Amino acid sequence: MSAGAPRGAGEGRGGLRASLAGLTTRGRSFLAAGVAAALCAYVLGQGELLRVGLLLAVLPLICVFALHRTRHRVSGNRRLTPMRVPAGSEARVRLRMENVSRLPTGLLMLQDRVPYVLGPRPRFVLDRVEPGGRREVSYRVRSDLRGRYPLGPLQLRLTDPFGLVELTRSFSTYDTLTVIPRTEPLVPVRLTGETSGYGDGGRRSLALGGDDDVIPRTYRRGDDLRRVHWRSTARYGELMVRREEQPQRSKATVLLDTRGVAFEGAGPDSAFEWAVSGAASTLVHLLEQGFSARLLTDSGTSVPGSGGSGSGFEKYGSSSGGQESAEAAGLMMDTLAVVGHSDGAGLTRAYDAVRSGGGHGGGGFSGAGGDGLLIAFFGDLDDVQAEVAAKMRGRCGAAVAFVLDSALWAGRPSRVEARVGRLRDAGWTALAVPPGVTFGELWRRAGNAPLGTGTSGGWG
Repeated sequence: MSAGAPRGAGEGRGGLRASLAGLTTRGRSFLAAGVAAALCAYVLGQGELLRVGLLLAVLPLICVFALHRTRHRVSGNRRLTPMRVPAGSEARVRLRMENVSRLPTGLLMLQDRVPYVLGPRPRFVLDRVEPGGRREVSYRVRSDLRGRYPLGPLQLRLTDPFGLVELTRSFSTYDTLTVIPRTEPLVPVRLTGETSGYGDGGRRSLALGGDDDVIPRTYRRGDDLRRVHWRSTARYGELMVRREEQPQRSKATVLLDTRGVAFEGAGPDSAFEWAVSGAASTLVHLLEQGFSARLLTDSGTSVPGSGGSGSGFEKYGSSSGGQESAEAAGLMMDTLAVVGHSDGAGLTRAYDAVRSGGGHGGGGFSGAGGDGLLIAFFGDLDDVQAEVAAKMRGRCGAAVAFVLDSALWAGRPSRVEARVGRLRDAGWTALAVPPGVTFGELWRRAGNAPLGTGTSGGWG
């Protein structure tokens, strides 16, 4: 929500000059007619005509002064719901205007500034608003293109009851609509080598060095009194119990290839947008299944995380879900909303980020290693980049690759099967992505594929 009061064109003499510039054609005609009548009355010596001329000339000036004095007496706010929507979905914008002055307003015309991709610029006309009165209007915005779009500032056009003056004021606040990629609901599948989000045996002990290493917590009703940690109880002055173990969330990395040289075309139906949408669907599904997930790009940037040098799991890896998972999902969706092509030509930085993803026991693919899961969305792969991608398999519990070859999408002869075959030989479950296929179907095929295999790019 945003709120504020209109910004005028200045204070004092400058503000009055700007208000005079707001005279409408009718107002200028009244002023000109009044001046002409006054001149004629002076020449002809007609007192009655002089009074008429003065009335015609003074009336627009009175309206200018009245509107100038009401410059900060109208407030407004905007409410955007929701503030984050998938591409192709609608968001509703509600505008509320309030007359905080002691005088009624004249005709009010509202106009909100929105980017052209969200639709036509909305305009509304409000009748007279009584003192302390409120008026609400709403409109919808929709975009098929992901991104972050500013809404506002709101423009307010004030007019007097006679239509002699019209002033345009702008509010100082604006909101931002985030259009995230489209996501598809995915069915739970068992990827080869994968562990579930909260594995049956996926628990780790925190009491490895005796009582001094115990992490205590406040006693809760129903806790076993044999777990009371008396040393911590004496230290904190309240009953504390040992927290000897906690669930270990399985880790997953979603790698998105954003190299500009790896994709051709643009628009909602391009291969790159398919990859972005697939990465978003995968991240949402993994978080729903209880995984600690991160988003990694070919530049080595990890979200959440501080960059390629960290695993990206430091903040959210030990969470039990809930608020931290929601924050992580929001951060990754916001990143995918604005992600574009990178200038990089290779996957070396992504390989280093996966290989050195520390924070969980040292090197050796610890970011997605051991029982971790690696899901990658690749663009065009030449022989060199296919070899780099193959090495990412490392010690991952499971690795799935979706390869989008620009030649295949353009209907030209493609070598995607050779690249996919190289990944399969390295232990990936690799799938070529033909145009027109849904990600949900590919996801199911990935779940049914045995380790080191994949589907052909020729199926429909």
